[in-house]
Amino acid sequence: MPHESQNRGLQTANRNQKDEFYTQLGDIEKEVCHYRELFRDKTVLCNCDDPRVSNFFKYFAMNFEHLGLRKLITTCYKSRDMNLFSLNQAEQAISLEYEGDRNGNHSIDPDEIGIRPLRGDGDFRSPECIELLRQADIVVTNPPFSLFREYLAQLVEHQKKFLIIGNMNAITYKETFPLLMRNQMWLGCSIHSGDRKFGVPDDYPLQAAGCGIDEDGQRYIRVKGVRWFTNLDYRQRHEPLVLYKHYTPEEFPKYDNYDAINVNAYADIPMDYEGVMGVPITFMDHYCPDQFEIVGLDRYVQDNPRFGQRFTINGKETYARILIRKLKQS
Repeated sequence: MPHESQNRGLQTANRNQKDEFYTQLGDIEKEVCHYRELFRDKTVLCNCDDPRVSNFFKYFAMNFEHLGLRKLITTCYKSRDMNLFSLNQAEQAISLEYEGDRNGNHSIDPDEIGIRPLRGDGDFRSPECIELLRQADIVVTNPPFSLFREYLAQLVEHQKKFLIIGNMNAITYKETFPLLMRNQMWLGCSIHSGDRKFGVPDDYPLQAAGCGIDEDGQRYIRVKGVRWFTNLDYRQRHEPLVLYKHYTPEEFPKYDNYDAINVNAYADIPMDYEGVMGVPITFMDHYCPDQFEIVGLDRYVQDNPRFGQRFTINGKETYARILIRKLKQS
């Protein structure tokens, strides 16, 4: 769970919808490398990105031939409302298209980038941006955290492959969790703990601990609880957890109001318990779909007699718990 002091900036962003965070190039590189073959001959869309500051555009343009891409499309948002998406003062919303190095100089030249003015403001929900979405095979971006639910719903509706950044708490959203439970989405490979540094606009308030200005003059904020969310498969998610603990009723008590045992850490999952277990949401960082099935989320599981509320142990409410069961191995 995000640490309160270090995540105050994110909470402020969600309240004010000032959540244009610029993802670091290194974080993009470390994640995309796990899916390299899946990008071959694909059109990539980055539809929440101003290419003047977006490392997504920079990464995919620089690695266009290496990944074997067919086309790269990005869209730039024009800020009509200073508090909606962006603090940028773009003259006009635009889309950029890049189809690789045409002159063989191994450089991204301005005349190789197609620039098309958009009729609207570049909002990902606008008809012209949805038309660009239809052209894409894979969407990769850092959408506004405050609009994560709506953004993800659009990707699902249009049946797109995606690799997007969100807050770990999104695991428990009632709109998001069913996708995880049905194995239609999972967490990415490269971020499982720690905070991440994001660039922010020049007049973004640096109120949280860990914020600052780097040696290049870029303002940044550090955020805990960030994760990649994706439906692109990768080898590591099929590696099973090594279980070593044995079940005892004393260490793994049952909930007062649900037939499942409580496990306080994913590493403590007992190797010899066949029933339903409640585990922290950090379990999703290590979830192997070949080893476990996800039964539900505590407060939304259908047979929870206190539906909408968390489980209790000796009358005390627990933290959020994902319900899992080990799969029978053939």
